[in-house]
Amino acid sequence: MLIGLFGGSFNPIHNAHIALARTICEEARLDEVWFMVSPQNPLKQAQDLLGENERYEMVKQALESEAKVLKASDYEFHLERPSYTWKTLRVLKKDFPQHEFALIIGGDNWVRFPRWAHSEEILANHHIYIYPREDSEINEALLPENVHLIHTPKINITSTMLREMIKDGKDISLFVPKAVAKAITDNNYYRK
Repeated sequence: MLIGLFGGSFNPIHNAHIALARTICEEARLDEVWFMVSPQNPLKQAQDLLGENERYEMVKQALESEAKVLKASDYEFHLERPSYTWKTLRVLKKDFPQHEFALIIGGDNWVRFPRWAHSEEILANHHIYIYPREDSEINEALLPENVHLIHTPKINITSTMLREMIKDGKDISLFVPKAVAKAITDNNYYRK
């Protein structure tokens, strides 16, 4: 199977994440997309980061109706930290030799990709599928052969925006799956 790894903090997961994963899965002809909930992104600060188990549970609930193709994964929770992508890919290859793994990243991450630990190793051994981001222009003609720009619609929803809305007491129910909105409300997430 060809599995796309969609890594992120998903703090919280929202409708744009799910729409992107669906589109990329279809366009790239992936068998599955695993939402790899990151315990802590080495390039991001931990400020406003909800606990990993809480974020994973929201991702699981958000993908319940999509579970045949889109799957929540806490795989990185069980690896040495910080969780660098190259390490995750190495262990996945060992644990699941029957699968091929590809990365799904935003244009902003592609711009920073040379700063990733062992980026050359990742590039040499995996396909990378890039989705566009407002803040990053990608010249498709300059991409390596195994790096693909997927033309997905740009949906202007960000987890940062949602956390700010929650702090301001605004309704986010149009931007997240019902189960996520309920978990946030019931547990008073992101209000402090």
